[in-house]
Amino acid sequence: MFQIIWIIIAGLVIGLLARLILQGKQDIPLWLTAVLGIVGALVGNVIASAIGVRHTGGIDWIRHVLQVGVAIALVAAVAPLWATRHTRGDHHNRHDRHTAGRL
Repeated sequence: MFQIIWIIIAGLVIGLLARLILQGKQDIPLWLTAVLGIVGALVGNVIASAIGVRHTGGIDWIRHVLQVGVAIALVAAVAPLWATRHTRGDHHNRHDRHTAGRL
């Protein structure tokens, strides 16, 4: 149970770092930021293992850079999709409310 809490906290920190590094506004919810950070951490660990830098002496800076880098790519890819999906969904909902009274 405690490990799950640490995974969520680490994912949130990595996701927030990714959003901070990216230019512009990323209009995604905090829960999605944490999920993208968790995925970024997992994929970053896999890449670090593949290139042989997952476990080094001291702080694993290369692994952490890879984790944040993957999270940056995920946030950059998902944020516009999220914004488009929710903007379009709001438009359809408003349209449905306006046309419902005309039927």
